[in-house]
Amino acid sequence: MTYRLSLAALLLLCCAGLAQAQFVWIGPNGTRQYSDQPPPPGTPPSKILKMPGRPAPAQEASTAAPAGDTVKPKAAPTLAEREADYRKRAKAREEADAKSQSDARNNAAHAEHCDNVRKNQRMYASGMRISEIGTDGQRRFLSDAERAAGSARTEQQLSECR
Repeated sequence: MTYRLSLAALLLLCCAGLAQAQFVWIGPNGTRQYSDQPPPPGTPPSKILKMPGRPAPAQEASTAAPAGDTVKPKAAPTLAEREADYRKRAKAREEADAKSQSDARNNAAHAEHCDNVRKNQRMYASGMRISEIGTDGQRRFLSDAERAAGSARTEQQLSECR
């Protein structure tokens, strides 16, 4: 007995899916019509919102236009238009990549410059004797005035790195 009841319940559940409305269209008075039968023969295809084998459109699109308006759907872009759009997007992507690579190179160069300036600052602050090689190839030591000028120059350059 329970086997037959469960089989009957299963059969009813399977048939319930078939009883749902499969067609949705906007009737002549502007109201939505739901049916398992196709719309009347005079209904234009633009008024049919849902039919078997065709997905339902977004809710806003079906309610946006009043019943009396005839809204022409936008035509699908041609192959040439799609190709032009693709090329435009590809060019914009290449420009963005080139800009990001340029920015990365500039940032790396700036970071290296700042590291060198910090090294010079540590050198001037160390108190050790600083020498340089002249144009004649001879080594000479910086005087206290040259060292103070170099330290001031380094401090000014370091202010750009912060």
